[in-house]
Amino acid sequence: MGERQFTMARKILAVDDEKHIVRLVQINLQKEGYEVATASTGREALERVGEFAPDLIVMDVMMPEMDGFEALKKLKENPATRDIPVIMLTAKAQDADVFRGWQSGADLYLTKPFNPAELLSFVKRLLASQNVTEKTYTLDEDEVMDESLVLPPEE
Repeated sequence: MGERQFTMARKILAVDDEKHIVRLVQINLQKEGYEVATASTGREALERVGEFAPDLIVMDVMMPEMDGFEALKKLKENPATRDIPVIMLTAKAQDADVFRGWQSGADLYLTKPFNPAELLSFVKRLLASQNVTEKTYTLDEDEVMDESLVLPPEE
């Protein structure tokens, strides 16, 4: 019998209070094989992150209840979520807004109107760099270390 290899779809959370924007993001990402969940407020986004465990978040800034900047700040303050890459996708294109996005911990700041192909390119790039980082710095716990290679402590 041959071995089967399965690849888990990368998970992305799309957050925007404008239904047509979140749907546009969702459809384009799903066409590329990503599993996509959605939220319409910053508060809902924080709840969905806990349930869905996304690999990346695409989030608007101007939303009811809790804006994207506040949600981003809370994500980056939480050790369990701070390493999730976040793309801010927003109509707020003033220099001060972009600067606030970077200060809040955004990995990328895209302004509306946006090109879906450009968003896909950035998503792929961020997820690829996340993979490299994980492979480079994560030690597989199942690996057995050869004790003969360990130097004794200096006296």
